[in-house]
Amino acid sequence: MKLYSTIVIIWFTFLGIQAQESFVIKNVTLFDGETVIENTSVLIEEGIVKKVGKDIQGDHKIVEGNGRFLMPALTNCHVHSFMVPQLYEAAKAGVLNLLDMHGLETMQHYMTNMRDQEGTARLYRAGYAATAPGGHGTQYGFEVPTLEKPEDAKQWIADRVEAGVDHIKIIVEPWKTTISHEIAKALIEEAHAQNKVAVAHISKKEDAYKVLSNGADGLVHIWGDGQLPQEQLDDLVKNQNFFVIPTVLTNVLVQPLFYGKTAEETAKVEEALLKEVKRLYDAGIPILAGTDPPNAEINMGTDLYKELIFFSKAGIPAIDVLKSATSLPATKFNIGNTGFIKEGYIADMLLLSKSPLEAMDHISSIEMIWKDGVIIK
Repeated sequence: MKLYSTIVIIWFTFLGIQAQESFVIKNVTLFDGETVIENTSVLIEEGIVKKVGKDIQGDHKIVEGNGRFLMPALTNCHVHSFMVPQLYEAAKAGVLNLLDMHGLETMQHYMTNMRDQEGTARLYRAGYAATAPGGHGTQYGFEVPTLEKPEDAKQWIADRVEAGVDHIKIIVEPWKTTISHEIAKALIEEAHAQNKVAVAHISKKEDAYKVLSNGADGLVHIWGDGQLPQEQLDDLVKNQNFFVIPTVLTNVLVQPLFYGKTAEETAKVEEALLKEVKRLYDAGIPILAGTDPPNAEINMGTDLYKELIFFSKAGIPAIDVLKSATSLPATKFNIGNTGFIKEGYIADMLLLSKSPLEAMDHISSIEMIWKDGVIIK
């Protein structure tokens, strides 16, 4: 009862804080996107982090952190968004950035215009993914522009840039007709010429090696056909700069749903996936968090917590698990001044009652969410 009363008091205190007012969150353990700072305070003015430190002075409204845990809001690095309510669903879970990896460009354009709207997640989009005629991505009931030869890449990228996309998604998926690696390479090069991050969907380790060797900035899935040969991993680490969004949750959930695997068989798949994720992490490859909703009935919000728990289970240190959904997405996808709680950054923040550094399932203990310094109720 005492804890409930404290939460109620904090809640009504927060309700009085409006967008243009300043306030201080006092006495929190802060994960600022890079490091952890014990027993500090954060000053917010007009939706921006103004100062971090113990010696904040002035007549500000006070939010008593009382030893709670403050961290940047989350980013889901792999989604497919088709409806405005999904933006609210994500935001209510503290997921304030969604990186869409294939969808209907016209609808996405409308949804990206809602980035500044109160209570919504911000959508960043690839628009249409690059695929072959009849390839993966063409089966969802809307027309998708496709490619048949490397020479098509220049116009295809130009069309995405004109549509206002934020990044480029390329599909190399051999379970259906797929583009060649020559086409993928041409797309990557043209995307980079237009200053766009280029990421690739793969399911086979050999395709992963080839697209990364051809300069892809990242993978939006991990392969599922065994370990990447050590010599290939060493070559990639030495010569390429890339990240991986493993989508472990999706890969685990589809085993019984789509492939009819038993619980024991699914557990073996999960073990192998987590082992490979940890192997990539140990090699120094940035691991980013994404869940690929609505595939396997995954939601846009709270299911991201499950991906973080998988990373922790794999053996990734808690602070780097938190980076996978905060600062790393912001830096790898160039998402403005988000992903950190530092001076000059947007005040997208989560206040938790328990520290996820102690146990990653504490990530669900969110008490308050701020977007641009405004509470999401």
